[in-house]
Amino acid sequence: MRPSTRATGPDRHREVAREYRRLAPRYDKRWASYIEATVRETMSRLPPDLGERVLDVACGTGALLEAVGAAHPRIWLAGVDISPDMLEVARRKLPAGIELQVASAEALPFGDASFDTVVTTNSFHFFHAPNAALAEMRRVLRPGGALVVTDWCDDFLACRICDRLLRLFSAAHHRIYGSDECRALLESADFEAIVVERYKIDWLWGLMTATARKPLR
Repeated sequence: MRPSTRATGPDRHREVAREYRRLAPRYDKRWASYIEATVRETMSRLPPDLGERVLDVACGTGALLEAVGAAHPRIWLAGVDISPDMLEVARRKLPAGIELQVASAEALPFGDASFDTVVTTNSFHFFHAPNAALAEMRRVLRPGGALVVTDWCDDFLACRICDRLLRLFSAAHHRIYGSDECRALLESADFEAIVVERYKIDWLWGLMTATARKPLR
């Protein structure tokens, strides 16, 4: 395997879609424990006031949407992902009422202030333009709405090693952030009430979840 070249913009989106076209058919089975841990930890950190409309950005095969829908059956749910193949898996297991669209985090196909809560899990390290992605998520949130970001955390040694390897060998990967870097990105995107929590999943690796609010003004 040779080191990847660093794609940008639409080329990066195509690299992500290509990588997950290969992974989609076996993704849920291959990464079952990883998905279960992410969903469990994210669900435990969702705000109690989710509201009536929730968007999952880079929703993959829909594991988090499935959990949120089961826990909050009256909420209207939507998900976007850059991979049509991952969304096809999601469509087969999610209720028909959940809206799923192919889209990138940097160009969400929804109007301003469309959602009460926006969530993204295990995907932020793919966003080649994190500031643009956060601006879009802020745009589609109503004033006072909540943002929840769960991702790998560069504060943990295993994640740092994984990040360096993926930067060399995966054209889809961008970078993993530490908890302080995540907070700084949210601050620069004009979010408030920011809380970043890092935690171990087992002795080897861990995640972080950041929660924040769009200002009321």
